[in-house]
Amino acid sequence: MKIVFFGDSLTWGQYGGNFVDVVAQLLPDHTIINEGIGGDTVVNLYQRYETVIDTHQPDALFVMVGGNDAASYSMPATQIYYRSSKKVAGGIVSPDLFERTYRNLLTELQLNHIITFMGLTPTEYNPTLKATKRQYNQIAQNVASSLNIAVLDLETPFTTDSIPDREPVNLKFIQDIGYRVSSGWDDFEAERAKYGYTHTFDGMHLMPSAAQKMGTLIAEFLTKNL
Repeated sequence: MKIVFFGDSLTWGQYGGNFVDVVAQLLPDHTIINEGIGGDTVVNLYQRYETVIDTHQPDALFVMVGGNDAASYSMPATQIYYRSSKKVAGGIVSPDLFERTYRNLLTELQLNHIITFMGLTPTEYNPTLKATKRQYNQIAQNVASSLNIAVLDLETPFTTDSIPDREPVNLKFIQDIGYRVSSGWDDFEAERAKYGYTHTFDGMHLMPSAAQKMGTLIAEFLTKNL
């Protein structure tokens, strides 16, 4: 079976751990394709889903998105990035826009007879982003349930109980990602320890060990549901 993973930088996996590679190793009888793009919101996924379908002709698609959507809504300093680089109107994916666009995306995938799954992602950056991401995960869960789409909760296994009230995400945070990726930076453990994270090194992107755990959970989920 040909399975496409469709999402943002967590799916892309080139900044931190790569759970899609883990899934590919654990499910060798399936063709696993990575269609994650850093910075993508659900708006961006909706804009490119037809190209992904036409290119790969997948049997199944695992969608996981929402971190950037939640950041755009709760971290105002990021909105210039989502407006200019990701072409999101106003730079904000509001809860209403998130729900409407996610529903449209999932409906289109079903109309194309693609087996569709959803993953709900965690964050541990600060309490504001965590609360907003939880809100967006609940919206996604509700939409999926209404369409009878199986959902894998990846928020709960990676929940951090106590999160410091760190400064809001800003444009420099996003720009540092691009610089680090282009320079080959990979000092994840030192960064994690410096800022006191658990399963990520910057509050959002996975440590390699966390990606291994996430990939294992996803492989088990797919094996059960395919």
